[in-house]
Amino acid sequence: MTFLLLLPVALSALLLAAHFLRTGNLLAVLAVLALLPLLAVRRRWVPAVARGVLLLGALVWLWTLTRFTLERVAVGQPFLRMVAILGGVAALTALSALVFGTRRLRVRYGRAEGPGVGRQAAEPAPPAPAQK
Repeated sequence: MTFLLLLPVALSALLLAAHFLRTGNLLAVLAVLALLPLLAVRRRWVPAVARGVLLLGALVWLWTLTRFTLERVAVGQPFLRMVAILGGVAALTALSALVFGTRRLRVRYGRAEGPGVGRQAAEPAPPAPAQK
């Protein structure tokens, strides 16, 4: 089940890496692809890094959408289908950041709240009130 939750994150990263590869930015390709093995690391900071990469990636897609739309409008080419596709990719990339809020991934990365999870498991439960 965890794999299915992380699938949109991986797909978003691969699409972003392909975009950077197309533009010839190999450093950005390597940086984005580094997110994939990072998802296997069970540390509290991993979701924050992944969210940051995904949100920056969504901004890159919106920037690309804007630039391509302006170019197409300037030369009189159709642009609505391109706007729909790049807008969908930007939305997928941004929404992929939300998967880290699920309980399963909060537990995986040590950010879950509640008894029996993380540090709270080591703390004793408060005593029950005395009944008369």
